[in-house]
Amino acid sequence: MVIWYAENSLLLNVGVTPEKVEVPRSLVDEEMQEKLKAMPKEYQPHAPVGPDLKWRYFWRIGPRPSNTRFKELNAEPVIPEGFSEWKETMDSWGNKMIAAIEVVAEMAAIGFGLQKDAFTSLMKLGPHLLAPTGSDLQKYGQEGTIEWLTGGDCIVGMHEVVVTNRTVEAIRTAEEQKHSLWRVSSTLFAHIASDAVLKPLGHFVESPLASKYPPLCAGEYVEQELAVINLKGQK
Repeated sequence: MVIWYAENSLLLNVGVTPEKVEVPRSLVDEEMQEKLKAMPKEYQPHAPVGPDLKWRYFWRIGPRPSNTRFKELNAEPVIPEGFSEWKETMDSWGNKMIAAIEVVAEMAAIGFGLQKDAFTSLMKLGPHLLAPTGSDLQKYGQEGTIEWLTGGDCIVGMHEVVVTNRTVEAIRTAEEQKHSLWRVSSTLFAHIASDAVLKPLGHFVESPLASKYPPLCAGEYVEQELAVINLKGQK
């Protein structure tokens, strides 16, 4: 039997986070809701009505700092029982994804007119997390279901996963072929190091929007975000 681990005394980014725990930010953020309503109808995202119907397993990738103010964000990973090659497999895939992200981060820095390592230098010893994500389409298969460092020049985007008519067709095909109806995606969250300070970099210091982005520890920012989406854990 496999034992899935959820340590609720920590932030819920250690081990498993079950379905119906994480709350979509657009469900609780009134400012975001107003922005979404202002979008042309054809571009508006699906409006969530409750917690996410997905499972995630959070696995840390890469080394962590020996000293940090944010011990919970940098907690040791948990290996579930029954998977002898878990650590090797997760580390191998996660490090490949981090390498790809670092290339993109360097390209973005150059594109923004910053030093090549403007972002990657802040990512060293960051609390990177590989978070494979699963949704059970047998249960939920009905249809319809970088901002701070650039001083607001590049606004954070949003992401949604919704069952569409094409998904329903894929479900039927999978059922006919007796395949699993779990949708699994390979998610990785690359982070700025928890104790690094988020603030406008380089020429963005002179941006008229810079005052909206005061210096803030990356760990504080992440904790605020986790609290909003109900992943802060229980003390």
